[in-house]
Formats: sequence, structure tokens, C-alpha cells
Amino acid sequence: MRIPRRRLLASLALLLVPALAQPPAPREHFGHEMGADRTVLDWDKVVSYFRLLEKNSPRVKFLEYGKSTEGRPMIAAVISAPETLKDLDRYLGIQRRLADPRATPPGEAERLAREGKTVVLITCSVHATEIASTHTAVEFAWKLATSQDPKVLRILGNVILVLAPSINPDGLDLVTAWYRRTLGTKFEGTSPPELYQKYVGHDNNRDWYFFTQAENRAVIEKLHNVFRPQIVYDVHQMGPYGARMFVPPWLDPIEPNIDPLIAQLCNMVGMTMAADLTAAGRKGVVVNAVYDYWTPARHYQSYHGGLRILSESASVRIATPIDVDPARIPQQGTGYSPRESSWNHLEPWPGGRWTLRDIVTDQLIAMESLLDTAAVRREFFLRSFYDIQRRAATRTSPFAFVVPAEQADPGAARRLLETMDFAMVEVERAAQPFEAGGVRYPAGSYVIRMQQPYSAFAKALLERQKYPDLRQYPGGPPKRPYDVTAHTLPLLLGVDVRTIDAPFEAKLERVREFRFPARPLSAADSDSWRAVNEAWKSARPVFRHPKTGDFAIGSRPSEEFQPLRRPRIAVYKPWVPSMDEGWTRWILEHFGWEYVSATNQDIRAGRLRERFDVIVIADMGANTIDSGHSPGSMPEEYTGGLGEEGATALREFLAAGGRVVFFNHSGQYAVRHLGVKARNLVAEVPARDFYCPGSLLNVRVDQGGSLTLGLPPEFTIWNETSPVWEPEGNVGAAVLRYPDNGVLASGWLLGEKHLAGKPALLDMPVGQGRAILFGFRPQYRGQSWLTLKLFFNALVM
Repeated sequence: MRIPRRRLLASLALLLVPALAQPPAPREHFGHEMGADRTVLDWDKVVSYFRLLEKNSPRVKFLEYGKSTEGRPMIAAVISAPETLKDLDRYLGIQRRLADPRATPPGEAERLAREGKTVVLITCSVHATEIASTHTAVEFAWKLATSQDPKVLRILGNVILVLAPSINPDGLDLVTAWYRRTLGTKFEGTSPPELYQKYVGHDNNRDWYFFTQAENRAVIEKLHNVFRPQIVYDVHQMGPYGARMFVPPWLDPIEPNIDPLIAQLCNMVGMTMAADLTAAGRKGVVVNAVYDYWTPARHYQSYHGGLRILSESASVRIATPIDVDPARIPQQGTGYSPRESSWNHLEPWPGGRWTLRDIVTDQLIAMESLLDTAAVRREFFLRSFYDIQRRAATRTSPFAFVVPAEQADPGAARRLLETMDFAMVEVERAAQPFEAGGVRYPAGSYVIRMQQPYSAFAKALLERQKYPDLRQYPGGPPKRPYDVTAHTLPLLLGVDVRTIDAPFEAKLERVREFRFPARPLSAADSDSWRAVNEAWKSARPVFRHPKTGDFAIGSRPSEEFQPLRRPRIAVYKPWVPSMDEGWTRWILEHFGWEYVSATNQDIRAGRLRERFDVIVIADMGANTIDSGHSPGSMPEEYTGGLGEEGATALREFLAAGGRVVFFNHSGQYAVRHLGVKARNLVAEVPARDFYCPGSLLNVRVDQGGSLTLGLPPEFTIWNETSPVWEPEGNVGAAVLRYPDNGVLASGWLLGEKHLAGKPALLDMPVGQGRAILFGFRPQYRGQSWLTLKLFFNALVM
């Protein structure tokens, strides 16, 4: 049989690696084996090690693809056969052509599938306390760079691996520093008392469709959108007492815009990983449990033709081993019993010692299994990738989405279209007026047609979600979704987007910049709030009309416009990390607001009215605010909460005319400790009767005023197991109410009757001041720009 010259040269190059160079083993560089007990890694040492791999192995190409939020390098290693790396642009070209079937006929696609390589992206340690996968990445990269094992050579010859050893380097260094600080103390193995990503902490893995954080944007723009991987493997850790490792198949539900072939391929790859782990003698492997395949917040590539493979390993205490008493292993988990054998959990782990090295061992097996499947079935993956994209590019229902030129919030409309464009969705602008769905649209309106390769992404985020009513048993409690159930961007942003089912004709041109007709500065427009903050920073006067919400900067257009003073804002920052507090800081900075973070000590110091006009307390429990970390659970300076001293200071602040803004569950603190006369109407309602696990709900303005300037009479809010605050007596005003029926706009809601006609936002007088109780999160994950106006109005009212 005649061997093709290209393949022969690649094989010879692989054989020559030992003669050319031998990269240092991880132990030589780091001073210990990967996964050794009580060892953590510094990011600069990880970066320098991958640079050494590139220097000493022709199988490795070092890639710095961006900077983290705090300025650390974001890196990846591109690993493959030397000949493949030398011709990398050619293989990326194959990926581009397979990704767009409109420009690639089936015959050409078949040839490209024979010539191309399966591209796999592995992302590690997005959650910084889950440190094992960075250790695993180091050891696995070294193995691929040096080994002559036939399986490794097969992987190198058929796969292009993009290995990102951590996509949260800021968090990696933070956790490393904290672990070393507490090593040898009773606090060894605790999590740091601050978010392990500057703004969003754990929610950095919930940012894969709105792209707010620097790390997520870099991963999407420079890895996903350049390499267009067939498979993305995201390596995680979970709690310590259940299964030892999860791999797909996923639990139901599967988001309906994920191609069925993607889901089937996830099943195939995941089950092969499970089989290889079991063959290696590893116990406690579970599939089809815990994790569903619903929200795009947790993954990007499944809406771009590729698989999302997740593994979750049982954790240790950062790097400290644990001893698990079999009695602590729970009887029941989500979709399986950790103690019992079942089809999806065949060999339960019996308990005992569990170490960081155990996690690394399992992850090494899983990575090699996945890559070997990608190598052995290379042509099948490439053909499947093309077929998935072809189905997306020939979608007929709906035909398109139209974003009319006239928008109440042009800034939010632009952000929506920029999100689509960033995700490689093609957006077109109408050069002339046109008719679609029986409606006439002006020139300058935007059209997102569904006949394009990435229509699944656009459709998932532009349509309303209908999450299935899944119960633990008929009539029983709901099955909890792993994350949330709604992701409808037009409702979150407050953008008018029309679904067009039937084909229509229009003169369209693709655009990458998005403009909307200019409007007067107004509370309704997101860009106007930025302009107001810029004016304050440059010491220019700002005026606002008290009824229309219009702004004027520099000069006062009429007597009706009132001076708008820049508020002195504090955001409460406890030592129990709060993602919602981080999102609050991010959104304030994003729109140009100046604020200070106020710790427990700052609040307890009192005299708050001398320093602040408004204090914001994000979504967190009343006990967290009052008590914080219990004594002895953390170093002393990080224990405690506001206590009675802090509550007294806040009561004095309110009595002196200050405002305190409470998001979601933090309102319970106002009720318990600050004398706010309200009660939560759903506090005692069981989940079988009332359940809203992250959905968009309809509300209407009840008692409008300065809080609702810039808002329409009816709109949607984000409700995630939120309280329903009702004033007691005749004190306070219900600013927003849920409608009497038709409460659900997108997602899943059980027990509508518990919300119908009830308040969603209270404005409560306390002394000379006001407590604003949001029964929702108005700044949800940086996405809910529509309800940001309520928050911003609360800052300046």
C-alpha cells in the first residue's frame, strides 16, 4: 500500500522528536510532581513551563491570546504533529470552509474531511478553587510533547489540540496565595474570602453568551472563533461526597437549538470516557446525572457546530487530601444514588482517602480518551461538523428576526447586535424600507436571517424559552435545573425584536457597526446614563425633567428641568464572597458610576450620612449580612458581619435621609434588622406549589414616579427564587406589580397564583430616608439592561 508523502513526513517528524530535544519534566520545573499533596501552582511558572515546551518540542506552539482582567497573560498550547503545526494556517482554513456550507459544496467538504484534523479545545480551571486541571494540563502537555506511545502518536497525527491550562489566571494566583497563607493552620483548604474572579467569581462560567468579562471575550474571540473546534472539553470539579467523576450523557432537558447530532456525539464521547475510566480501575464514574444541557450561559460551541464535553471531579480541600467516611456519602444525588450501582453509576466509590493526585489521574485518563476518540473518528467528526453547519444554514423556521430602527433604548439595541456579531452571527441592515410579516419597516432596520451557519446561537437568544415541567414524580416537587431556564436577550435588554416566519424580500447589506437614530438624552437610553456620568466626571452640570426623565447637560433648557446631583454611592462588600455584589460593581463601572466598596468595618464605623447618599446591598442572605463567617471558620479579620453595631449605623443613616437599596433576598435583612414593615409572601410556600428557577416574568408599573422614569408601562424582570415583598399597613408603595395572569414571559414558573397581582418592587419610607426593596435582581449577570434603569433611578432619586 502506498503511504501518502505528507503522512510519511509527519510520522518521520514524530520519530525524530527525542533526537531534537527533550522538554523538562514538570517535576524539574515546579519542584514537585503534578497533583502532589498540598502543592499549588503560580501562574508565571505555568506560563514559563509552556514556553519551555514550545522551545524544546516541535509538537508544541505557545500562544498568548489576551490579557486577564488584572493584566495576566492568557495562554494556550497548540499541540499536534510538527508537520501539522508548520501548516497550521492551512488546517484553520479547512475549519473555516467546513464551518460555512454555503461556500463549500458537499464534494469539497468530503475532500476536506479526509485532509483535515479534528480540532479539540480543552479549557481548565475557570473556577479557581478547582485547581486540579491546571496540574493535569501541565502533565498532559509534557506527555504529548515527549511520548512515543502509539496512542499519543495517533492523537498527534489526527488532532489539533488547543490546551488552555487556566482561563482564569487571576483566580489561580489568588487561590494559590490564600492556600499558602493558610497552609498548616486550621484554615488550610478553605476558599478565599473574596471572589476568585474580580467581578463575577463562579459566574465567569455563566458568561458564554453575553461576553462581559475580559477572559471570556479572549477565549471566544481568539480560540473558539479562530480554531472553530469540533470538541470543547471543559474540565471542572464538584462536591467531595458523591461520585468521583461525571462525564456525559447529559440530563434532560437539552436546549432545543442544540443539533441532535451534537447531543448524540456528546453521548458517544462521554460514554467512551466512562468506559476508559472504568477499564483503568477508577470507581465512582457517573453519567446522565446532575448536569443538564440547557442554558447557553455555560457553553458557546454547541451553538457553533461543536460538542461541549464537561467533566466534574470530586474535590479535595484545594490541595489538601480528605478522608471521606462512607456514612457521609449521601443516599441520593440528582439522577443517581452515590451509594448504589445503577446503569449510569456502575461502580460506586466506597469512601476513604481522596487526593489531588486522584483527581489528576482521572482527568489524564479522560483527556486521553477524548483525544483518542477524536483521532480514531477524525473524518466522522469533520463530516458531522459540516452536516451540523449545513442544517443550521438551511434553517427555515423562523425565516428571520428583525430589529426595527426605532428603539426606546438605542444603546441596548446596539449591544444586542454587537453580541450577535461577536459570536459570528451575520447581521444585515436594510438600505431601503421593506415589508415583513405584514409590517412595514424603515431603512436602517436590521435583519438576522436564519439561513446562516450560526443561526442556532441567534435563535436561542432571540426567542422565548419554554422550559419543560419536570417533576421528581407526578405531582411532586420540581426537578431543579442545573442553572437557570431563560436567556431571552430582547426581554433582558428591553429591545424590540420581531420574529418573522415567512420569507420576505429586502435590500440588505452585512454590517459590523450598528447605528440607530439619535434620541434626546433620556433615562430610557443606556447611552444617556453613560453621558450623565461623563458629565459629572468633567464637572459639567446635569439636569433632569422630573416627569419625562429627559436629561440636559451643561445648560438648563427650562425651569421644569431640575439639577441632578451626583450621588455618593457605597456598595456593601462582605467577607463572604457574593457574585451579585461583584456583578453590581461591574455594572456600575461599565456605565461610568463612581462608588466605594464598604466593608463590615466601614459600615460599623457609623456616621454614614456624612459620607454617602445611597448604600447598595446586593442579593445575599440576611444571615450573611448580619453574621458573616462564624468565629473560628476563617482568620479573625474575615469573620462576622454587620452585627448590631452595623444595623444601628444603617438605621441612623436612614433616619438622616439616606437611601438603602436592597436586591432580591437581601431585603430580608431590612425587614429583620432595620424596621422595614414588609413581609415575603412566598417565604413559606413549598417548591411543589411555587417555583421560579431563573425566569423572565411580566410586570406593570403600579405607582410610578422617579423610580420608573424611562421604563414602559409593562416590561419583564428577572426572577430567580425571588421574594415577593408586600408592605404591612399603609406604609410604602408598590412601584411594580405582577399582572393578574400571564405572568411568565420566558423560562419556567410554577404557581403563578402566588405572584398574580402582587408587588415586585417596594419604595419604603424609613425615618427621613427610604429603603428600596427589589423583589428581583435588576442587574442580573450584567444582562438585564432594561431594569438597570430602576437601579440607576434609585441611585439619583
